[in-house]
Amino acid sequence: MVRALALLLAQLVTAPIVSETIETAEHRPIDLATFECRDISRSTVLQRVCYDRAQQALVVAVDGAYDRYCGVPVDAVERLLGAPSMGQFFNQNIKREVSGGRYACPAREPIQRS
Repeated sequence: MVRALALLLAQLVTAPIVSETIETAEHRPIDLATFECRDISRSTVLQRVCYDRAQQALVVAVDGAYDRYCGVPVDAVERLLGAPSMGQFFNQNIKREVSGGRYACPAREPIQRS
């Protein structure tokens, strides 16, 4: 048992670190290497919340689709994560349709697909 555990730990230490890339509903790839992500089990609306403090970028998974929000302050994310109803807080304070685009990300050039 101890030998098996030691082998498993050795494999984890030597395993390559692979960053995760997701695609938003707008078909924009986002590398989550700089994001802190949390899988959410206590919400029926949100499945995952990822936040990059340096960029103030928030990525949320709602109904299996990812959306990105920009300029989201740390305290808004902390309030989201601590809210009794995360879905209600998200829908009332962050979601684009409700916040009037306050957290909309700047438009980027269209992705060229070959």
